[in-house]
Amino acid sequence: MSGTGSGTHDGGRVHAEGDFGWHLGVLLSAYQGSVAPLLGELPHATRGYQILAAVVHGDQPTQAALAAHLGIDRTVMTYVIDDLVEAGLVERRLNPADRRARKIVATPQGARTLADLEERVRQAEDGLLDALSAQERAAFRLLLRRTACRLRNVEPAADPCTAAESALKDIPAPR
Repeated sequence: MSGTGSGTHDGGRVHAEGDFGWHLGVLLSAYQGSVAPLLGELPHATRGYQILAAVVHGDQPTQAALAAHLGIDRTVMTYVIDDLVEAGLVERRLNPADRRARKIVATPQGARTLADLEERVRQAEDGLLDALSAQERAAFRLLLRRTACRLRNVEPAADPCTAAESALKDIPAPR
């Protein structure tokens, strides 16, 4: 992204047709800067948080399926899971459907840790999105989730996004 993107400024305001990539980059950078310090001693910071959240809220049958769902290389996933196990946040269990495979499950400590982190991360996200009303933030999250799930081509049967969209379907669109 260059400093001369398609978005132009007039009196401190960016035109609506501004550079989409620049907007995403600014938001991602601000997100990382706000959330990373909240993750404290969590192994692998943001990646560890995403894995822990997927383990607590999802139902991936194997470590390989978890890696594929999150788009993480399987060999990298092994190291991250090892560190989360060592921290007492997750454990590997035999998959009842396939005893050769291991399913990653959260420990009680892992579930408590995630609940605490989710609250702090949500507050940081709300701070980043404070230019939006509560309804606009909810709509933004819904639209972002829908777009990300479609791009990841998430399977409908294992799609946490569909459940989240259903839960948020009654939120009125911003005016």
